[in-house]
Amino acid sequence: MLSAKISSLIFFSIFTLHSLSEAISPTNSTEPILYDIYPFIRVYKNGTIQRFIGQDFAPASTDPTAGVHSKDVEFSENHNLSARLYLPKIKSPNPAQKLPLLIYFHGGGFFTESAFSPTYHHHLNSLVAKAKVIAVSVNYRLAPENPLPIAYQDSWLALKWTFSHSKGGKGKDPWLRNYADFGRVYLGGDSAGANIAHQMSIRVGSESPDPDIKLNGMFLNCPFFLGKRAIGNESAYAYAEGLMQKLWVYAYPNSRLGLDDPLVNPGMDPGLKMVGCKRVLVYVAGNDVLRFRGWYYKEKLENSGWDGEVKVVEVEGENHVFNLVNPNSSQAMNMLNMLGYFLNH
Repeated sequence: MLSAKISSLIFFSIFTLHSLSEAISPTNSTEPILYDIYPFIRVYKNGTIQRFIGQDFAPASTDPTAGVHSKDVEFSENHNLSARLYLPKIKSPNPAQKLPLLIYFHGGGFFTESAFSPTYHHHLNSLVAKAKVIAVSVNYRLAPENPLPIAYQDSWLALKWTFSHSKGGKGKDPWLRNYADFGRVYLGGDSAGANIAHQMSIRVGSESPDPDIKLNGMFLNCPFFLGKRAIGNESAYAYAEGLMQKLWVYAYPNSRLGLDDPLVNPGMDPGLKMVGCKRVLVYVAGNDVLRFRGWYYKEKLENSGWDGEVKVVEVEGENHVFNLVNPNSSQAMNMLNMLGYFLNH
């Protein structure tokens, strides 16, 4: 059997798309290191920051294959925050037949990636084309320059801006006003973005922002949830689990509860039953240490008093966010088809 460390390196090589032999990054500075969470980020004591993934930019465009249109919009002038909107190819626009609205949050461990990276641009193009939905891909500020809970605050600003385009709102974006059905709103995200999507659903359920807005469902892809007490077989993935924990500790250094903060451990959240939709779809990967937390989330949500249905799909033999790493694989295509169905039924 592979050692736990080698298994963990394989686990993390999926983030870099490098081979195992390339999965250890050299230190490119003689400066002392404050902390190192490779393959995500390395921070030096002098304030220098190295990010290893998610820094490329894909421009908004019209996808030549799927015919999906995209554009970038600012949703918070005060904080210089933007999102990328996606509109599927529409043969004959009918104002009476609007499209489901998906609000999506990217992953990256709260430290890397963006709504504008090639990975997420490709993913949203494919999902919007398959599901025939209009999508808002949210960009939020990253740690460590902007420690948590700033990412949650930015994401809520994005939701409020999006919801301002519902009936009676003052939002002015023509795509959202003309094509989005605010009676069929969905939240989604992967890894850290799935964590954010879950938190946004609780806030929607708690605050009921508008009676004309209905959150129909939420899908969480390999959600980033943790906890102080080990569950399942997490101890077999000690190296990978330790890196996951470092991400949270350094992204949210002022958290009083650490790994049992309700923001990262839904089992510790007394408001869990306030999830603001009735349908939740969770994907977990068989080789991912976080899969235990996905099943644990289902258990806790069902026992919280929440009145809804949650389903977990475990994909055997796959790694964390496998559909983003290898989007043309059969497993990724199956997942895309499932999400397309979920967003329309």
